[in-house]
Amino acid sequence: MTPIIGFLGIEHFTPPWDVFFLPLFNLLIFLYEIPFFDFALAIIVFTIIIRTILAPLFIKQIRSQKEMQRMQPLIREVQRKHKGNRQKVSEETMALYKEHGVNPAAGCLPVIVQLPILFALYQALIRASGIIQGFVPNEGNQVAFDRLQDVGLVSQVAGKDDWYRIAVDGACNLPEFSQLPQFLPLNCQLIDPIKLRQPVDTTVGWLLNLDLAQVDTIFSFPLFGGFSLSLLAVIAAVLQFVQVKMTSPRPNPEDPTSSMTSTMIYTFPLLTIIWGGIFPSGLILYWIVYTAYLVVQQYLIMGWGNLFPLFGWQPRWAPSPEAGIARAERPKRLETDDAPAEAAAPASNRVPGSGGGRAGTRPANRKQGGAKRRGRKR
Repeated sequence: MTPIIGFLGIEHFTPPWDVFFLPLFNLLIFLYEIPFFDFALAIIVFTIIIRTILAPLFIKQIRSQKEMQRMQPLIREVQRKHKGNRQKVSEETMALYKEHGVNPAAGCLPVIVQLPILFALYQALIRASGIIQGFVPNEGNQVAFDRLQDVGLVSQVAGKDDWYRIAVDGACNLPEFSQLPQFLPLNCQLIDPIKLRQPVDTTVGWLLNLDLAQVDTIFSFPLFGGFSLSLLAVIAAVLQFVQVKMTSPRPNPEDPTSSMTSTMIYTFPLLTIIWGGIFPSGLILYWIVYTAYLVVQQYLIMGWGNLFPLFGWQPRWAPSPEAGIARAERPKRLETDDAPAEAAAPASNRVPGSGGGRAGTRPANRKQGGAKRRGRKR
């Protein structure tokens, strides 16, 4: 796709991806250039800004989850009443959701929105570092790669065969970028007021010189096969566990989806730990701040939710989220397939002594029983 030139000083703008990516990339670089800010503070403030912008979306989701938690006694009552009839349970449960104004799918939209942000931030971290790792030219792009090297836009990192450094400034509209867009000079993607004079320093001193554009090697412990356990990823996983546990319904053996929900409580944190050994530490820092913000937001709206009991511990200062829910009135019993038709018939239409109903048979039985007793006395 042909790039658009001259958009607010951005010299290379290729829709539709750049419409989403470049505002986030520019915001991150803008925060980095604030006096006394480093790349870590830029990521932290960047995360808070993004979370605040998306707050209305997540508040609606959290309130819906809070109401769903308070509805659990009602849902369990429906499951008990119609045990074995999944269709009836589903119909009654959806009726309860509608009555209480709850949308079970409300949590999907925030997840869908945050995924592109994660991808865009990952690209922003890679491009901001000015280093492309693991690139090996092939027959399709070898000519374009050689051309970019000849004009000085790409240079090899000393001691690294497959690491290449991107230029900060340079030509932005070369045809070679259609094949190798990752080698665009940084200033080609930034608006005029925040164009860089030198590469972004992704190493943070107060984090013991951790390079946020690389996988964590400072707060990590090697395990096996080159994989390392990152302490940052463990912190992110703990926060992820707390966040998911707060909003997950309590285990219910009568609910077929309960076991799946319980599995997700532990699956997400485990995935976060795995990602800590794969993705740049700056992305894990973003996830820590992002999840911590969400935990605080959830607490302000729904308290501790279903976080407790936590491995058997139930503190007194954490009341149950189900407190205060009003139980629905039991519906009047109507004629069903299980009940005989005579049970619903008027008393006047029942035949005494026919056994069709208790109201019709009891007087006759009493009369006959009284006659027998009087006979025995005689």
